[in-house]
Amino acid sequence: MWTGGVRVILLDEEGRMLLVRQNHGGKNIWMVPGGGIEEGESAVDAAVREVQEETELDIEISRLLWHVEEVSDRGQRFVNFFLGELKSGTGNMKLGYDPELAENEQVLREVRFMSKEEMADLEVLYPEFLKDEFWHLLEDGKLEYNAFRMREIK
Repeated sequence: MWTGGVRVILLDEEGRMLLVRQNHGGKNIWMVPGGGIEEGESAVDAAVREVQEETELDIEISRLLWHVEEVSDRGQRFVNFFLGELKSGTGNMKLGYDPELAENEQVLREVRFMSKEEMADLEVLYPEFLKDEFWHLLEDGKLEYNAFRMREIK
């Protein structure tokens, strides 16, 4: 059975990317906000919800950038990477929480915008291709196409 997730790339007015730092097993991992798609939820709705939970920012999704699949001994998984846009600036941004975890089990540690150069210096960034591939596509003007479609069932 497939397990689905979402991640959202958000840039501020200065062109910096929003990242959250999570701690798993004593290891700090930087990543763009995101998480699992809940039962009955679309990927786009999950993306908006996850950003709200982790950063308290209101966003809208503009396009699908990547659909990443994994088939391994951990199971079958996919993550949709979306490009989002801030609805009301970064003024209300603050570190949120994961409602599925108890207060003493929270993994979120920090939220902030980082430049391409700051990201290049991170020891652990998930996924690693955010250090270069995204920026190359942005510079080459190749982020305009939105491959995401919702199928309406009647």
